Formats: sequence, structure tokens, C-alpha cells
Amino acid sequence: MPIPFLTDTDVAYGVLERVAPGVRRILVNNLGPFTYTGTWTYVVGEGEVAVIDPGPVDEAHLDALLAGLGSETVSHILITHTHLDHSPGAAPLKALTGAPTLGFGPHGAGKAAQGVRVEEGGDMAFQPDIVLADGAQIEGKGWSLEAVYTPGHTSNHLAFAWGLEKALFCGDVVMGWSTAVISPPDGDMGDYFQSLERLAAREDRVFYPTHGPAIPNPQPFVRAYIDHRRERERQVLDQLSDTPQSISAFVATIYAAVDPRLHPAAALSVRAHLDLLEQNGQVVGNDGAAGERLYTRSPS
Repeated sequence: MPIPFLTDTDVAYGVLERVAPGVRRILVNNLGPFTYTGTWTYVVGEGEVAVIDPGPVDEAHLDALLAGLGSETVSHILITHTHLDHSPGAAPLKALTGAPTLGFGPHGAGKAAQGVRVEEGGDMAFQPDIVLADGAQIEGKGWSLEAVYTPGHTSNHLAFAWGLEKALFCGDVVMGWSTAVISPPDGDMGDYFQSLERLAAREDRVFYPTHGPAIPNPQPFVRAYIDHRRERERQVLDQLSDTPQSISAFVATIYAAVDPRLHPAAALSVRAHLDLLEQNGQVVGNDGAAGERLYTRSPS
């Protein structure tokens, strides 16, 4: 079934708004083709609060966040992952509040143990004060969050579950308005499928993504996400032949109806699908004379 995407029809920047008991959010004015209306920064708790994903370095956004909090204390700064629209704002927020930063690890942390060197492009300066493993509990005054390891979009991606409210702050692993880009080598389609299956099996009542609106009744939404990715996988397999093909050839066919400005991002996800299919023995990849990797159907 198609993904039932949701849209934000009325958003305002620089306003700390309440979306549920104990949950507030404020939007960074960094709208774009991959951020939609911008990046949501979430605040959990009252009085002593956790800030989730302070966003890019943006003085107006930081000023508005702190003004909205007034005399409240920031006790934790939580990072879902280290893309440039999520984590760089942690450093100035920490400097002003003294709150520690918490995350899975630096950019590429999930791949480092496998010996995979991740290219620059994320927030390479971020180093969490407190490293969180899957299942780690983060305690605050009146709230408790659990770290849920959800790699795939990045190798260091965490979601944060508030069990009392059955809410999940899901970062970019699922977004209300669009699918997520999977960009190898840090992004990994196999990991991403596993993360989506894990989220689909949870009993959360609502997801709070960092781009786009909240997702109520998220399980059918995540299932549609999985179905969409499996359909893309089938399209890649259907296009394979005995003639070597480049990623750009796959994109031109599979994403023919998509805005060409988004084709570079689509190429990353196609590569992620091909990497997984190659690992599974369904595809053979070889480097062509021009340096571009070419793919054929596996003979087995």
C-alpha cells in the first residue's frame, strides 16, 4: 500500500509549542528538500528537561528555545544522529546550559567496529559526553527515556522511547512527510530493514519525527515504509540483466517520475539496495573502466 504521508499545513518558527503532556517542540528555519519545513527540536519534561536534537548551529533557534524555556533547566541534550541538521547545535546549547550531551557515539560509530571508514559529511565534531547503548535508560525529573538503537539511516542512529506515554522520538528513521535517504557506507539498507521491523513490532501510540508532523498509530505507517522499500528492491531486481548497468541507469528508470533535483539522493538509496543485494548473492558488482560500479544479475 502507498505510504500515507502527512503534511504540516501550519508551522511557525521560533515558537516552543506543546504537543502532548510533557512534550514540547520548536522548529528550526532550515526548510529544504530533505528537511521539509525544518528540523523539530523536542523538549521532554517540565522544570528540568531533556532537549532532543537541538538542530544546526542557528543563533535565532537557540535563543528562541531558551526564551521558551525561561527559568527551566536543561539537564540532558540527546542526539538521535549526527547529520548536520540535528547535532551541531548541541555544542552551543551545552556551553550555555552546562548540560551533558548523550548519543550512540560520533559520526560513523556504528560502522567503526566493522572496520568501515565513513567519509566526512556528517557532524564530525560531535563526541557525546555520555555514550548510550541500546536499551540504556536516561532518567530525569518526572520522565524516563530508553535509547532504542535504530541504525540504517546512519550507523549511530538512536530513537528515544518514553514508555509512560508510549511515545517514540524517532529522529529520521521514520518521517511523516517522506521516506528517509540511506547513504552508504554509513547508511546501510540491511540495518534499515531490521530497524523498521523492530519499530513495527513496538506498541508505541505516537512517533515524533524530527521532520514533518507526529505520526499517530505508527505501526501501519511503518509497515507501509517497509513495503515501499521492498517494492524498490523488486524494481532494482527487475531491471537487472546480463548487461552491466550503472546506478544512474537504475535511477533514470525507477525514479523517472521524481523531480530530477532529487535524483542524487535517489542514487544513494539505489546503491544501498544494490549493496544489500550484492551481500545476499543476488547481484554481482564490478568497477567499470570509468570508475563507476556496474551491476549484473547473479548467475546463481
